[in-house]
Amino acid sequence: MSLHEQIKNQLKEAMKARDTVRLEVMRGLITAFTNELVATGKTPQDMLEDTDVIKVITRASKQRKDSIEQFTKGGRMDLVDVEKSQLAVLEEFLPKLMSKDEVEKFVKEKYLQLEVKDPTKKGMFMSTLMKDLKGKADGAIVKEVVDVLYV
Repeated sequence: MSLHEQIKNQLKEAMKARDTVRLEVMRGLITAFTNELVATGKTPQDMLEDTDVIKVITRASKQRKDSIEQFTKGGRMDLVDVEKSQLAVLEEFLPKLMSKDEVEKFVKEKYLQLEVKDPTKKGMFMSTLMKDLKGKADGAIVKEVVDVLYV
C-alpha cells in the first residue's frame, strides 16, 4: 500500500476516532496531494508516488515550523500548541532526519574529500551537499554547519 493510500485510510480512522487534530492534518495533506497531482498534469484521482508524497509532507512540515516560529515571536502560545500538535502528526510520515552531529561529520568528510577551501565556492559545495543529503538532513542545519566551516 502506498503512502498516499495509507494517509487516505488514516483520514477515515481519524473521523471514526473523532481525532480533530489528525483529521485536520489528513484533510490538508490530501488537498495538497490533489494540488500536486493537478500541478503535474495528472488527474485528482491518480495516486502520488511515495517520493512526491514525502516532498508534499516535508513542505507542510516546514510551513508548520515557520508558523511556530512566527507565533512564538508574536506571543500566540495558543496557536503554537496547535501547530506543534499538527507538526507531530506530519512527522510520523517523514523519514528520520540526520542529527546535527551526523550532519557535521558528513560535511567535514566531504569538505576534506573535495578540498573546497575557497569561500567563493561555498555555494557549489552547498549544492553538492544538498544533492547527497536530500531527504536525509534538514537544509537549515546543513547551511549552519557549512557557514561555520567558511568563517
